[in-house]
Amino acid sequence: MSGENRTSSPFRTAPLLLSLPKQERQTSPPSLGRLIMGAGGRMSVPPVETKAKSEVQRVPHTKPPFTLGDIKKAIPPHCFKRSIPRSFSYVVYDLVIASLFYYVATNYIHQLPHPLSYLAWTLYGICQGCILTGVWVIAHECGHHAFSDYQWLDDTVGLILHSFLLVPFFSWKYSHRRHHSNTGSLERDEVFVPKVKTGVSWAAKYMNNPPGRVITLVVQLTLGWPLYLMFNVSGRPYDRFACHFDPNSPIYSDRERAQIFLSDAGILAVTYGLYRLSVAKGLTWVLCVYGGPLLVVNGFLVLITFLQHTHPSLPHYDSSEWDWLRGALSTVDRDYGILNTVFHNITDTHVAHHLFSTMPHYHAMEATKVIKPVLGKYYQFDGTPVFKAMFREVKECIYVEPDEGEESKGVFWYNNKL
Repeated sequence: MSGENRTSSPFRTAPLLLSLPKQERQTSPPSLGRLIMGAGGRMSVPPVETKAKSEVQRVPHTKPPFTLGDIKKAIPPHCFKRSIPRSFSYVVYDLVIASLFYYVATNYIHQLPHPLSYLAWTLYGICQGCILTGVWVIAHECGHHAFSDYQWLDDTVGLILHSFLLVPFFSWKYSHRRHHSNTGSLERDEVFVPKVKTGVSWAAKYMNNPPGRVITLVVQLTLGWPLYLMFNVSGRPYDRFACHFDPNSPIYSDRERAQIFLSDAGILAVTYGLYRLSVAKGLTWVLCVYGGPLLVVNGFLVLITFLQHTHPSLPHYDSSEWDWLRGALSTVDRDYGILNTVFHNITDTHVAHHLFSTMPHYHAMEATKVIKPVLGKYYQFDGTPVFKAMFREVKECIYVEPDEGEESKGVFWYNNKL
């Protein structure tokens, strides 16, 4: 996904001021709803002004008055330094917490009466899934060579962690790198590529209602990730069948195909381990202990990626307008509340990540703060609560098209008028 290596429409009104920075976090404990769903759009403006409705500020689509070098100069040099002890400390921290959740769940939930045990397993699945999403993010760091200075170490750690979560590490690494290399391109981006109006299916207008949107989100959050890996659903169109598990897939170059076998071997090893556990402890035990959290992990992966790249203010470009820097800036930071920390800030530092994806996650927040003045209106942040944002984006961002009467016909904006 690394941009330096090769490195989810008219929308007239909403209560957002996207280019403004977040306020400092409140010192009083937030409510549970705010912890789970985000900070609710806090921004550095007077309270009366935040309640006023204003036009969504689109990302400027013209070439910016700064270069990637100008942005990099604003970032302290230490932000680009990778530390093996510090990187491993996050792995250990996450795995310790995951082990504690596992211990409590397997030793105490079965002692609860049945109605409470069902609730307890659900709560365990959510909490464990959040922690394991953090583990997924660390493996994602490895895929970007942001974990250490040693490629072999990054690949080894990434392969182990991602395989444990049934992710084909090298397969994802190469397709994800191409996503970073082509972000915002309608022809070459790899994931959550929006449709043009003529490409919208006939069923879309029948699904553009509250029940239809609920069904869309449920399918997207539960099946979206495996469907993408297996059938390239929501990915870039290829002239033949594309699958992340197929070494001969058109996604990969000839020099990458051997490592796809390693990814598949990792998935097969973990799948066999799960089979042996099912034989020893029962399928229900495996589904409760592993399957529930994995479902949460997959849902968050899709949701995070979708909300980072799908927003009424974000442009997409065809080949006549696209360039790497404008594409990299066509993403938006979001606020997931305390989950920002659990997810190692992949949620609220994604703009910086697309600009410098080999930067370790533990420096990304510092980098984000210093690049905001350089980016100006090219930086986008949306503090809308996540639950509200995902329904809004599914409603408003159905397809992309150029603005009528504009000279730049290669710049596309989200629309929902079917």
